[in-house]
Amino acid sequence: MRTLLFSSLIALFLWSCADNTATAPAGQPATLPVLSISAQSATTDTEFPAAIRGKSDVEIRPQVNGTLKKAFVDEGAYVAAGQPLFKINDNPYREQLNNANANLNAAEAAATNAQLEVEKLTPLVQNKVVSDYQLKSAKAALSAAKANVAQAKALVGTAQINLGYTLIKAPVNGYIGRLPKKQGSLINIADPEALTTLSDIREVYAYFSLGENDFINFKSQYAGNSLSDKLHKLPPVSLVLSDNSVFAENGKIDMVDGQFDKNTGAITLRATFPNSKGLLRSGNTGRVKIALEHPNSLVIPQNATIEIQDKVFVFVVDKANKVTKQPVTVAGKAGTDYLIKDGLKTGDRIVAKGFENLADGSVIIPEKPTKAVAKL
Repeated sequence: MRTLLFSSLIALFLWSCADNTATAPAGQPATLPVLSISAQSATTDTEFPAAIRGKSDVEIRPQVNGTLKKAFVDEGAYVAAGQPLFKINDNPYREQLNNANANLNAAEAAATNAQLEVEKLTPLVQNKVVSDYQLKSAKAALSAAKANVAQAKALVGTAQINLGYTLIKAPVNGYIGRLPKKQGSLINIADPEALTTLSDIREVYAYFSLGENDFINFKSQYAGNSLSDKLHKLPPVSLVLSDNSVFAENGKIDMVDGQFDKNTGAITLRATFPNSKGLLRSGNTGRVKIALEHPNSLVIPQNATIEIQDKVFVFVVDKANKVTKQPVTVAGKAGTDYLIKDGLKTGDRIVAKGFENLADGSVIIPEKPTKAVAKL
């Protein structure tokens, strides 16, 4: 009896397992969600590496040689236009000015003497007491004395300019860069390294480059009879920083270089971004993100594709519900969707999901996908 009861329990267990595995009879077509392809408008974001520069990046260099007597600012400080930055020891240049003034006084005195000589000889010549030759000689000496005065005045002006160069002031508003020269350092106008760099970053320029094909596509996106008209109609662009965060302020493309670089085959564009908080600095890097409109494009979800050896495929469903693995050419990405350039046309149907183990040539039972799957 125990053996019979045990055999019955085993048979009941095997029947139960067989019943659970019989829900999908062999050979029955799989039921899979299917998308119908239609043309629609889409927007793609294209990013281009950019180098950021201040609106004014000015190298501060000395105009005279000497010793750095004092630096009035520290690295990273914000300065206003006209604010003193550096002082070069001015003693030699002050002495040069004094010497130039002394030479000017001597020249003026000589000119006065020459003038007196002319005034003395003039009536004597008129009365024929002395010859005309002496008067002409005196007038020539007067002209030379006046020329010496003019030359001495020029030397005084040069000495004043050089003395003024010993106080270096900020030409624009901005932030001070590094200070490689310290107090007491020798300063030379031929130094390869500048005293510092002054960056006006209230606005920053993001420079980026487009290849020839990208530039042609870029121009064709926007209306306008000229490139200048197109630039005025461009939508704002955004700046993606090195940590993949997006800068809070949008920018505007306002410059296109006059020619392509013969070495790289690319042309440079400039986007201007407001930077009132000073978060961006000259030398930052990032990526300029440009939104491009694509009217009448074929758009499919990325999760409706499969990638094999750098090629993208979809499973196309024909009228008999038979599937064929079809390669497609992707023109761009719009969010989580692909824009299809070749391989599909309006009205085609593709399998939306569940095709991982689907064999080429299989017959399926199509069903409408949920909106979350289609993303159309």
